[in-house]
Amino acid sequence: MRKHIIITAVSCLAIGALCGFVFKPFGAAEDIQIQYYKYANVLQYLSQNAVDTVNISKVTETAIKSALETLNDPYSEYMPPKQKEAFEEAFRGNFQGVGIRFGIYKDTITVTCPLIGGPSEAAGIQFNDKIVKIDGISAIGIKQDSVPLKLKGPAGTQVTVTIKRVGNPDLIDLKITRGVVPTSSVEGAYMLDNSDIGYVYINKFAATTTDDVIRAVQKLKKEGMKKLVLDLRYNPGGYMTEAYRLADEFLKGGHRIVYTKDRNDQIREQYYSRDGNSLEDIPVVVMINGGSASASEIVSGALQDLDRGLIVGETSFGKGLVQQIFPLNDGSGVKFTTARYYTPSGRLIQRPYKDKKQYLAMEGRADLKEGANLDHTGESDSTRPSFKTLGGRKVLGGGGIVPDYVIKSDTSIAKFYDSLARKGVFWEAAEKFVLMQGQTIRTKYNKDLKTYLNNYTVSSEYLTVFKDIVKEKKLEWKEVEFKADEKFITNSMKYMLAYYMWSWSDGSFIGALMQPAQLEKAIKLFPEAAKIAKAK
Repeated sequence: MRKHIIITAVSCLAIGALCGFVFKPFGAAEDIQIQYYKYANVLQYLSQNAVDTVNISKVTETAIKSALETLNDPYSEYMPPKQKEAFEEAFRGNFQGVGIRFGIYKDTITVTCPLIGGPSEAAGIQFNDKIVKIDGISAIGIKQDSVPLKLKGPAGTQVTVTIKRVGNPDLIDLKITRGVVPTSSVEGAYMLDNSDIGYVYINKFAATTTDDVIRAVQKLKKEGMKKLVLDLRYNPGGYMTEAYRLADEFLKGGHRIVYTKDRNDQIREQYYSRDGNSLEDIPVVVMINGGSASASEIVSGALQDLDRGLIVGETSFGKGLVQQIFPLNDGSGVKFTTARYYTPSGRLIQRPYKDKKQYLAMEGRADLKEGANLDHTGESDSTRPSFKTLGGRKVLGGGGIVPDYVIKSDTSIAKFYDSLARKGVFWEAAEKFVLMQGQTIRTKYNKDLKTYLNNYTVSSEYLTVFKDIVKEKKLEWKEVEFKADEKFITNSMKYMLAYYMWSWSDGSFIGALMQPAQLEKAIKLFPEAAKIAKAK
């Protein structure tokens, strides 16, 4: 079966070397030229005749932003060079540098975490080390944005940092050989206790996601994995290529996984599965919620439509649009929607987005009662078109991916938790405590995330730091409400601490960990997942 070159949700598409402008006639070429010269004339008039000095670059950026705002597109965006570079790096799957997380405290670079297996850890950098010099030049007072420029560099090159370490009266010079630092999108991969069930959490779909999952699964198979929970909760998406590749790992050959249509409703690309992949015979339960979007919905939608596994949790975000980044000549770029994608049954799962505020507020998602929804008869919205899965089950288009089994999120029972979370107490307390005890804790658990999650309990020292932050923010400590919601609060503290120690790239995994009841119920649904797979 032929497979086409894929268009990605966050890919960069070069449209020509731009010195001035290069025209690509999406509409009438003559009209585009007229509008181009009209704008060029305005810039010339302003630069030559305005009474005050004109920042032409700022004028152009404002014009681009205004142009994108005229589109009925919630994802159109102008990206300045640094933002575009950071965006692309986040999805590349690795970067070249020294591999640390840091903050600026009292004008000094402070290491909040050496990345596991990175060059800095290999060189001996520890939590709370203060970098006072870089290559012999004082780094005191350096700006946050300037630090990566000093520390990053091609793999194989070296940088010397001079550090001040708590308990050591002398400054320490450490030479770090820069390397390729992996940023795996698999933030959790381990066997669930006393079972043959493996658990894999994916935080986004980056360039290496499928390879990351395959490596994790190979390890879990050696540990006895016979079934898999694939957790896509809070996963906002990413490369469409990786969504297609990951879904393919679960499917036998010959199935259409996803296809895209352009503004003329013509099919642009379509992608089919192939035989011989690593997860074709593994029973799978896929977990989703309102934070699961785009590439996450491609995977869950394909497995649902093809009756390959059970989709559990809450209705996904509802994003069926494909974006591309078009690079500009100064390193900036414009991102906007270029196509819509459809699941194997023909569903467009995109929610209405005419009102952008309502769309981004997640209005229009199906909110069903908890329980089985295998035939999707509980979805009574007559405005949504109906489709059939490979096994003949009913599913609806629009409004996101609705689970086959609805499991509601855990919720805090006290307003006290919410008041602390809104003020950032959890983040600040974890950051402060990791600077105090991070090295000791990660060493104790031998860098093993699962052991930490199973065994670590919030210490009295950590709780004291937490209460101190509450006091600093002039909030009231309510002991009665704390006791009523103690498990939820202390679990949140525990997960925030792990965010720093295990170098998680964002907080999505924390959100998933804070919903343990969803996972506990999901693992009981493998018999239903097997029934669906056999019925197709």
